[in-house]
Amino acid sequence: MSATAAQADGQPPLWRNSDFLRFFAGRFVTNAGDSLYSIATMWLVHDLSGSTVLTGVASALLLLPYVLQIIAGPVVDRLPLKPVLVTAQVSQAVIILTLPLAAYVGQLSVTLIFLTVPVLSLLATLLAPAQSSLLPRIVADSQLSKGNSALKTITIGLDMIFDALGGLLIAAVGTTALFVLDSATFAVAAVLFAGMGIPSVDPDRDNAAGSALGTYLADLREGTAILRGTVFVPMIAIAAVANFAMGVTLAILPAVGDQLGGPVIYGLLLGALGIGRLFGSVVAPTLERLPYGKVLAVTYLGGAVLWAGAVVVPSTPATVCLFGLAHATAGIDSVLTATLNQKVFPADVLGRVSAIKGTASMVTLPVGSLAGGFIAATLGPLATFGLAAAGFGFMGLCFATRASLRGLPPLTDVDPAAFAIRPDQPE
Repeated sequence: MSATAAQADGQPPLWRNSDFLRFFAGRFVTNAGDSLYSIATMWLVHDLSGSTVLTGVASALLLLPYVLQIIAGPVVDRLPLKPVLVTAQVSQAVIILTLPLAAYVGQLSVTLIFLTVPVLSLLATLLAPAQSSLLPRIVADSQLSKGNSALKTITIGLDMIFDALGGLLIAAVGTTALFVLDSATFAVAAVLFAGMGIPSVDPDRDNAAGSALGTYLADLREGTAILRGTVFVPMIAIAAVANFAMGVTLAILPAVGDQLGGPVIYGLLLGALGIGRLFGSVVAPTLERLPYGKVLAVTYLGGAVLWAGAVVVPSTPATVCLFGLAHATAGIDSVLTATLNQKVFPADVLGRVSAIKGTASMVTLPVGSLAGGFIAATLGPLATFGLAAAGFGFMGLCFATRASLRGLPPLTDVDPAAFAIRPDQPE
């Protein structure tokens, strides 16, 4: 976008917008901190306990933000954004420091970790809805797509880089030093967010909308009514099964990495997962002209085969590579489904519909982590790792065998009627 177009909207060009640059840099460092914190926490629980059951509990607690987004959104909408952002970062920086301090005095335990993780997860839950609410206030309308794309890129890219880097850092400096580094990233993010100038919303907005609870419940009812009776209902249920399997995987991955070579392999497996998703998201636009239902059937079945192959190959590098390639499927699905939502649902209900779909399908992530710990305690980590590939296989089979899903058209030829979205539904 040209500088003239941006200035016509009352904002400077995106990369000359100091508030956006501060937010972008803040997201960069806080996402790095989140990634390092998650991998350090999972490895530390595994190292202290040797129990897949307890790593399953830790994974479930770390996955809480995915489930609570639907609740956090309406709350953040009605709070002053800068204090929310700064307070969340400062609080995380302070809370994380309790772990290396406990290690220094010889009191670090799984119990202490389990006391801190839920609080940190709740604080992390605020960031994504805060971003959605913040961006339209600091960039021009014509810059929103570019701004969202830039923020999404660093989120995916950092997950990939710092997940892999986390394993190397654990091996090099240990988990306690990593927690100190995490705390520093959140402190830096707090300083960056504090320097932003965030315009306030219209003070009459909340009065016109009514009570926060009433508006929230009304939004949920409207979004649910739009989805009811559509092909998206079975799609959500199928995705929930696949996400259950992913929850199982995330819970047992430290034990799998330990069997295959230690924290470095654990980090490489997580990094491969991120690389695979990123590769899939890059490839996805080239598949928009192919039938959506058949693309998901083929890619998920192929992903299941690659994942199963990762378990049986005798080479650890091959295991890492095949596991990463398998998750290109998830990246393809994420991009195609986001585009599908934007083409099928009216813009004024897209946010609530997407939130309902996302929460309904992802609520099984922490449940899968809890279950995965118990399953691995019985079957062993590697056997459970292979069994989790069935989640991709189930999703692929559903799209291949159900005519209503297999026959879904290309995204370039989408008709809302094909997805049972009626023109007279609430808009």
